[in-house]
Amino acid sequence: MSEESTFRAVALAIFVSFSLIGMYHRIRAHQPDEKISRKEEGKPIMILLRLFGVAFWMGVIIYLIRPSWMGWSQLSLLPLFRWTGAALGAVCLPLFYWVATSLGKNITDTVVTRREATLVTHGPYHWVRHPLYSVADLFFPAFALLLANWFILLMGIWALVVLAIRTPIEEAKLIEKFGDEYREYMKRTGRFIPRLLRSN
Repeated sequence: MSEESTFRAVALAIFVSFSLIGMYHRIRAHQPDEKISRKEEGKPIMILLRLFGVAFWMGVIIYLIRPSWMGWSQLSLLPLFRWTGAALGAVCLPLFYWVATSLGKNITDTVVTRREATLVTHGPYHWVRHPLYSVADLFFPAFALLLANWFILLMGIWALVVLAIRTPIEEAKLIEKFGDEYREYMKRTGRFIPRLLRSN
């Protein structure tokens, strides 16, 4: 097996594991009688986030099917950097599982909270208010390193930028739902990084 085939196999294992964790928890959280509107995050954010997210994952899938089709955006990286990306991507898997398990049936892919939502402050939510985005901050660049691809890196970065822009809208919805309880929670936790490292 060539070194490129090894990187491809590692990427496939991480991709499948990530997808299965996400799929399991989304199915578990799904409520057939509940309609979740995505319009409240605003049409530009709704469109751009899905556009960059789909472009990121399509780049990954195309690489996994036929790496040569992504050759136009390939980076020349030392194996050390690619193995660093693999290690970081692997670390993200238990972190993602921890976040998804802690969030439970509250999971949505937009800013709207579920009808029966509860305020989660345990697990990774004890430290940061949006640990899923914190994991994404690590995962997207890690996967781009593993695949050595600047297009995948760029799409991941733009998706993260849109998520950061969307976060205040999400927090306004959480304040609307939980009121002072969420305001107090905001005072003691950081948004993406624990408050002991950064004020917001």
